[in-house]
Amino acid sequence: MHLELYKLPYRGRIVIDIEDRKTTITAAFQEAFDAEPLYWSRAPGRVDLMGSHTDYNMGYVMTMTIDRDTWIAARPRTDRKVRIRSLNVGGESVFSLDQIGHDTHVSWSNYVRGMATVVQAAGHELQGFDALIHSNVPFGSGLSSSAAIEMATAVTLQQISGFELDPVDMALYGQKAENEFVGVSTGILDQYSSAMGKAGSALELDCRHLTSKNVRIADGLRVVICDTRAERNLVGSEYDDRRAQCEEGVRILQKVDPTIQALRDVTAEQFSALESEMPPLVARRCRFIIEENQRVLDLAAVLPAYNAHALNDLFTTSYEGARDLFEIGAPAMESMMRAMTSGPGVVAARQTGAGFGGCMVALVKKGYVPQFCDHVQQAYSLETGIEPRTFAVVAAPGAGVVKF
Repeated sequence: MHLELYKLPYRGRIVIDIEDRKTTITAAFQEAFDAEPLYWSRAPGRVDLMGSHTDYNMGYVMTMTIDRDTWIAARPRTDRKVRIRSLNVGGESVFSLDQIGHDTHVSWSNYVRGMATVVQAAGHELQGFDALIHSNVPFGSGLSSSAAIEMATAVTLQQISGFELDPVDMALYGQKAENEFVGVSTGILDQYSSAMGKAGSALELDCRHLTSKNVRIADGLRVVICDTRAERNLVGSEYDDRRAQCEEGVRILQKVDPTIQALRDVTAEQFSALESEMPPLVARRCRFIIEENQRVLDLAAVLPAYNAHALNDLFTTSYEGARDLFEIGAPAMESMMRAMTSGPGVVAARQTGAGFGGCMVALVKKGYVPQFCDHVQQAYSLETGIEPRTFAVVAAPGAGVVKF
């Protein structure tokens, strides 16, 4: 376990287990709100093992929740105000449930505000509360820290106000909050993963039908996150550009075949026949998504079987397509890819998240994780001058109440 992910700003303490984390958060909550928390919720981050940008194209994603999560400790209020703080970043945000606006100063609070807005609009009556948030999901690195806040907030709202939501509805509310309140045009992947994750298993997610299948990861493999820790620029606008280019491709394809509703509906053979109808840039974007969708389905067949050659081929072609066709690479990602693929025990490596930096993921042979992490840290740091973070993860349960 890499303890730096559990370091809390509160008095410089290092938290090493669940009880210690609870004790630290409780002390900070008492200091902030002069009372003890009554409710505890959690929601995990996620890593996509395959399926970059396929979710908003109604395609497939191989996703896995990770044992890095966001906790919210909360206590009801007698008025309709919400007062929230974070142990990770500074600032306090206060708002009334009767008039929820954006907070331009404490911007992370907009994920909580957005969830409250959407859940109320769906007809659920909310009660005010005080809350303290702590997360060990690295921020802005492609592991869905925002979705973890949204799903942990959904659990908190249910506990405080006494109602129940279906996990898929939680995910849809979270997506709507991020799209319409926060203003980021994400697909359903992040929220669905955080709400529906399964301990010990990856999920093959069908983003059109919002269903998933459990996919076992071979016992001899370990999933390792490699965080480039490089600054990410223009991710929001670049993300929106990619989505618009995919949608343009669908409109062009529909002129030839009106039954096509999303790139998910197009086979590689069909696309090859119609590719000349598109501008070259749009064609490259569409080709990547169509091929990536198939890679997800192929991965579901080989991941449980530990077919090292097939895994390496799928991960490598995904990375190369993301770099060359979808153009979501970055110099730091190239450096990290070289460090990962030269590491001891590595089976496969690729990008994760939206790209443009952030985290990457590797499948590593069991027993080689410490040596692999040491190699990646040394090789990447030597090439870039940046100290990366590397840590093994396991599949964790989806959002829910914290169990002590």
